[in-house]
Amino acid sequence: MSVTREDVLNALKTVKDPVTGNDLVAAGLVRALTVDENGVRFVMEIDPAKADPMEKARAEAEAKLKSLGIDKVSVAMTAHSAAPKPPELKGTARPKPAGPEAVPGVARIIAIASGKGGVGKSTVSANIATALAAEGRKVGLLDADVYGPSQPRMLGVTGRPASPDNKTILPLRNHGVTMMSLGLMTQEDEAVVWRGPMLMGALQQMLFQVQWGALDVLIVDLPPGTGDVQMTLAQKTHLNGAIVVSTPQDIALLDARKGIDMFNKLNVPIYGLIENMSTHICSNCGHEEHIFGHGGVAKQAEKMGVPLLAEVPLHLDIRTASDGGAPIVVSQPDSPQAQVFRGIAKQLIADGNA
Repeated sequence: MSVTREDVLNALKTVKDPVTGNDLVAAGLVRALTVDENGVRFVMEIDPAKADPMEKARAEAEAKLKSLGIDKVSVAMTAHSAAPKPPELKGTARPKPAGPEAVPGVARIIAIASGKGGVGKSTVSANIATALAAEGRKVGLLDADVYGPSQPRMLGVTGRPASPDNKTILPLRNHGVTMMSLGLMTQEDEAVVWRGPMLMGALQQMLFQVQWGALDVLIVDLPPGTGDVQMTLAQKTHLNGAIVVSTPQDIALLDARKGIDMFNKLNVPIYGLIENMSTHICSNCGHEEHIFGHGGVAKQAEKMGVPLLAEVPLHLDIRTASDGGAPIVVSQPDSPQAQVFRGIAKQLIADGNA
C-alpha cells in the first residue's frame, strides 16, 4: 500500500471533532493507529454521552481514508470515561448499577489467571481449550492479555477478523476452538499503549460484539495480576469460575495467593489450582529434578479446600508445540504431557464446570 502514515494523519486532520471543533488528531481522539499492507486501523476514544455525533465523525473519517485508495479501514470507538453522575437528591431513589450481563450464546465462562507473569498461563489456557474441544465441547478462547497477546501464535491463527456490518466481529477458528484476540488486529511486534478505560472498552467489545455462536464454555486467558481486566470481567459478565496457574516457587505462590484473594473478593468461585513447570525429567538420563520446587501449589489447594487440577511438567515438547501453533494436545495427543491437559478437561466436565 502506497499510502503512508502521514497521509492518513493528514486526511484525519480534515475531519472535525463535533464536540471540541478541533480536528480528530488535534483533539487526541486517534489512538493505536496502524497503517500497513492490510489497511488502516485505529481507535477513537470518545465520551459515551456524545456517541451519536461521534458516529458521524467516525463514518466521515472512514470515507476520507477510503477516498485515498485504502480498501480496508477499521475504526473502532471506545468510551474513555463514564458519564458524570447526577447529583443525588433527597427523596429520590438511587439508580441500581448495571449488573453482569450474559454473553449471547455462551453457557459458561472460565477465567485462567495467574498472580504473576511467566508461569505459563497462556500455554495452559490454549491446551485446556483444545483439550475441552477434544472432549466434544464447543469451546471459545478469548485472549484478554491485551498487552501481551500470545494466543494467535499458540493456536496457529493468522489473518484479521472481519466485520461485515461494522458492528459485530467474526472470530477466527482453529483446532476446534473459536478464538478472538487483540493480537489479531495488531502486528506481533507492535506495542498496545492504552490506558485502563480503553483497555476495558476493548475487553467489552471482544466479549459482547464478537459473534461467538453457541459455546459450551468460553475460556478467558487473563493478563497476570489483579487489575482492570480482571475486575471488568467479573463485574460485567457472568463469570462462572476461575482457575489459577502458578509455579511451585515461593515468589510465584505469593502472587498467586493475591490472585485467589481477588477472586474471593469478587465472589468468583475457584475451580482449582494448576502447578505448572512442576518437575523436569532429563531426556538423556531420566533424572527427575524439581527446578522450581515442588508441592507448594498442592499445599495451597489443600489449605483452600479446592482441587489441585494437575501438576504439569516442564517439558520441551510443550513449549515447542505452542511456539509452532499447535498445542501439544493437538500435535502429540497421545503423549503423557497431552494427557495431563486432557485430565484437566475431563475433571472440569465431571464437576459440571465445563
